[in-house]
Amino acid sequence: MKLNREWHKSHKMPKNPTLEQRIDWHIEHSKNCNCRKIPTNLIEKIQNNSSLPLLLPRFDK
Repeated sequence: MKLNREWHKSHKMPKNPTLEQRIDWHIEHSKNCNCRKIPTNLIEKIQNNSSLPLLLPRFDK
């Protein structure tokens, strides 16, 4: 898996992020970097929460 160092340098996860911040960060991360997948527990929360977007990026990178 390839790490996008520039993206990581400029997009730090906030300290003590809320669930929404974590989800937003991981979705953007999956669009810009291939170093890891979105954690399974977050995928489940995204899919189970109707107030969040239904279309997600690919997780199989």
